[in-house]
Amino acid sequence: MHRPLLLKTLVCLVVLALLASAINPHDRTTWLMEVLPVVILLPALAYTHRRFPLSSLLYVLLAVQALGLVAGGHYTFPRVPVGFWLQDWLDLSRNPYDRLGHFFQGVVPALIARELLVRNERVHGKHLLPFVCVSMAMMLSAVYELVEWAAALSLGQGAKAFLGMQGDQWDTQADMFCALLGSLTAMTLLVHLHDRSMAAIGKPRQSLTAVQGETAR
Repeated sequence: MHRPLLLKTLVCLVVLALLASAINPHDRTTWLMEVLPVVILLPALAYTHRRFPLSSLLYVLLAVQALGLVAGGHYTFPRVPVGFWLQDWLDLSRNPYDRLGHFFQGVVPALIARELLVRNERVHGKHLLPFVCVSMAMMLSAVYELVEWAAALSLGQGAKAFLGMQGDQWDTQADMFCALLGSLTAMTLLVHLHDRSMAAIGKPRQSLTAVQGETAR
C-alpha cells in the first residue's frame, strides 16, 4: 500500500475505534485511563511526522497497540472477547488479553528506541544497540507498573478493572516478563524488517549492517 494511504488508513481506524469505544464502555474511569495514551500520542505523532517521520512498520505496530488499548478500555482488559477466545483455545485459567498488551508494550518501545538511536547515530555496536533498546522498553514497562500501583493507591477498588490482575498475585512480574519477551522478539525477529522499513522512507543515516561492520573493524 502507498505510504500516505497507509498512514491515513491507520489514523482513521484508530480514531473511529476510539470514538466507538466511548459508547457505553464497561467502566468509564477505566476507559479514560486506558485510552489516555492514545489520545496523547496520536496528535504527538501527527505533529512530529513532518520533522521526523517514523518507519511504516512502526506506524503499523503503534496502530495495532492503540487498537488494543482502545478495546481494553471499552471492555476492560479482563473482559475483551478475543481474550476469552484465546483462553478457551489455549485452555488457560485466565483471560490472557492483558498479557498480549504487555507483550506489545515490549515490542513497540524497543523498536522506537532502535529507530531513534540508529537514525541519529547515538549507539554503535551490534551488541550494545539491542541491549539499550531492551533496557529502555523494560524501563517503560516498570514505569507503567508504577502508574498502576499509583492508581490502586488513589482509586482503591475503583482501579480493579484497570489493574486487570484477575486474582494473580504475580501479575506485575508476569506483565514485565511479557514486555521482556516482546522487546527480545523485536530485537531478534523484527530487526531486518525494521531496517528495510527505515530504508524505504529514505531517512535513516545508519543501518544495523553499518553498525555491525564498524564493530567488526
